[in-house]
Amino acid sequence: MANGKLAVQRLSDTIAHEFERRILDGALKPGDRLQPEREMAAELGVSRPSLREALQKLVSKGLLHSRQGGGTYVTDRLDVGFTDPWHDMLAQHPNIQADLLEFRGMLECEAASMAAQRATEADLQRIGDTFAVVESLFAQGTSPEVLERQVKADLAFHQAIAEAAHNVMFGHLTASLFRVINDHIDRNLRHLRRQDGDWLKLRDQHRAIWEGIRNRDPGAASAAVRAHINFVHESMAERARHEERESRARAARRLAKPEAGVEVSESDAGAR
Repeated sequence: MANGKLAVQRLSDTIAHEFERRILDGALKPGDRLQPEREMAAELGVSRPSLREALQKLVSKGLLHSRQGGGTYVTDRLDVGFTDPWHDMLAQHPNIQADLLEFRGMLECEAASMAAQRATEADLQRIGDTFAVVESLFAQGTSPEVLERQVKADLAFHQAIAEAAHNVMFGHLTASLFRVINDHIDRNLRHLRRQDGDWLKLRDQHRAIWEGIRNRDPGAASAAVRAHINFVHESMAERARHEERESRARAARRLAKPEAGVEVSESDAGAR
């Protein structure tokens, strides 16, 4: 308030605030294309000049951007700054994966607990739909094509749970985290599919998480996520041991194989 007068918010600021809210809530996701101006203006009940001014404000902030050929899109700026450095860090320092998994456990256990308490019927429908895809893929075997789809379905299931927690930070942090660990999940699934028993355990863990949320049982949902994360942690350790054994076996084979074109005579051998 200045000079005793109430400050009146510009309509374009109100519109911009509404779009920011939709981005934070996850209604508008990175890469989403906005509706044509005419449709958005009609939906919001505002004039196109006011809408255009609001969109320009968001473009200036870096939350929206225009692409060649037309269209306005939600930027991935909120995620890129977080994920880009971590891709390289994980590749160069595999031990960080254990810390990342520990953080994932804290985040997802709490998200599942909150989702069990706060999920709307629409949220439950979405989580149920993503779980149905996950379960269907588990039943289709472990071919490379199925595995690729399994990774995407797995991420979609956990992301749906995070968004059902109805805390904007859970939704955005989980989405960013999953972009970082996509390759990590792929490697773990490739390792687990070698054993039918492990593959079935993984399926049952996802079912337990879904049932805990569907039954509105925060404790059961959180415990199911914790069991799942612990299982993944152990699978990581087993994979590391497996890769170490294979590395040693390859080294032993190289040492046992004589160099091509080199013959060692008895006299040479004796001289050595």
